[in-house]
Amino acid sequence: MRTVLVWLVLDYVCDGVYILDIAVRLHTGFLDQGLMVKDVRRLRENYVRTTQCKFDLCSILPTDLLYLTLGISYTPLLRFNRLLRLPRLFELFERTETRTGYPNAFRICKLVLYILVIIHWNACGYYSFSKVLGLGSDSWVYPNASDPEFGSLTRSYVYCLYWSTLTLTTIGETPPPVRDEEYMFLIFDFLVGVLIFASIVGNVGSMISNMNATRTAFQSRVDALKHYMHFRHVSKVLEQRVIHWFDYLWTNQKTIDEQEVLRSLPTKLRAEIAINVHLDTLKKVRIFQDCEASLLVELVLKLRPQVFSPGDYICRKGDVGKEMYIIKDGRLAVVGEDGVTQFAVLTSGSCFGEISILNISGSKMGNRRTANIRSLGYSDLFCLSKQDLMEALQEFPHARAQLEQRGRDILQKEGLLEEVNVSAGEDLEEKVERMETSLDRLQTCLARLQSEFNSSQLRMKQRVTALEHNISTVATGSGFLSDADGNDSISGGDGVRSEINIRL
Repeated sequence: MRTVLVWLVLDYVCDGVYILDIAVRLHTGFLDQGLMVKDVRRLRENYVRTTQCKFDLCSILPTDLLYLTLGISYTPLLRFNRLLRLPRLFELFERTETRTGYPNAFRICKLVLYILVIIHWNACGYYSFSKVLGLGSDSWVYPNASDPEFGSLTRSYVYCLYWSTLTLTTIGETPPPVRDEEYMFLIFDFLVGVLIFASIVGNVGSMISNMNATRTAFQSRVDALKHYMHFRHVSKVLEQRVIHWFDYLWTNQKTIDEQEVLRSLPTKLRAEIAINVHLDTLKKVRIFQDCEASLLVELVLKLRPQVFSPGDYICRKGDVGKEMYIIKDGRLAVVGEDGVTQFAVLTSGSCFGEISILNISGSKMGNRRTANIRSLGYSDLFCLSKQDLMEALQEFPHARAQLEQRGRDILQKEGLLEEVNVSAGEDLEEKVERMETSLDRLQTCLARLQSEFNSSQLRMKQRVTALEHNISTVATGSGFLSDADGNDSISGGDGVRSEINIRL
């Protein structure tokens, strides 16, 4: 009786949760053309029209009142309608799998839960079937409850669970059936075990393969590169550097191709992610501080991550500057020609090369590197090429002028700007602008003249065509004759013949 009371309390607590869930569903918003609907009346109408609402109402019908007719003995089958809440469980699984950061682990846990539920239900079915046939009536059914060893609830459940596990997984021996009914029940169990567990085990294997798919693809790349280096007789030292670089990428989870992953997203979402990840880093660059937000958005989409291994030169003195770099993680050293002497160390958040990609007139550095920069360890950098910057600035001419002016101010403050050359550069830029304006005007005039010429030519062709038509009509009506000398002649009505030479 005590156990029955415990189960009844748990059942009615669950019923309270079900009723509370209905109240929550009546106030749960939904999307209409991508917009969240929050109007209470529409929420209730939308929920009442769904099939799930009917299932929810049927699941809380007070079938427990049949206890008054059947007696106070606890009969779980009277609450069978509570299984109509299962769609809510599947909805929970679907949402959790979509939102969790560990989907593969969640799928494995879900499959394990399915296995345990199937084993549990089969154990309950075995015990109920044994009660119908008679407990202890033969060697196959559950032993008689009068036996002290098998009379407790714990032993009954554990025994049936053990029997169900052995039967469904077919990995152990159980007492053979005696009656025809027992044979049929066991055949059904074997079919369930073969069909359901085969599919579950197959899904587990598929999920494990998917979990290792990234590792397998990465290892294939490494193996292919090892084969290439062995085929080309690459030195062992360089081969070890390459292998260590791949180890660093895998250990720090840097094997993902960001551009490939984000390619499936729409432009706006891709921009939002890039802003969230890179915008703060880009704002650390001197020339990009206080720039308009739309330009920064264009630039963050063009940042490319790069990884350098220990000892790699990012740039050498005298190289043409085609990229600027922002240090995300790691340390870089400004070294001398010997590659050992260190003049300065650049750390996370530092940047270099931003002035050279602007190609500012009058700069004593020009667009060439003025120092050797070498990676001390593994370094993660963001790279912005000169071409990408210029493409972005084409849509923002005002921002381009501001960046160039800011770059001149920085160079002037550091004493790296030649004033004469600046003026000459400005004069040259003005001349180029005037030439571009004149060229645009010439192109406009040329286009207009071409249009007028085509129109005149068309009118001339129409006039010639009309004239030919008129001459042909006159010749037909007056009776053209041709003499032996090739002269066209017209014979009049009075018999007098006159000769007319026609030349067009």
